Amino acid sequence: MGILLLVVLVVLLVATLPTWRHSRSWGFVPSSTLGVALVVVVVLLVLGII
Repeated sequence: MGILLLVVLVVLLVATLPTWRHSRSWGFVPSSTLGVALVVVVVLLVLGII
């Protein structure tokens, strides 16, 4: 379950990078939010909570 969540978050993080024309005005807000979520999931995995 934890590994699946980690993979989904990584895919979403790559998908929200502002490299496409329609998403450049968003800045780094979506990708930084998912990056924080990814760090939290990794910490929880390391601690054995998930």
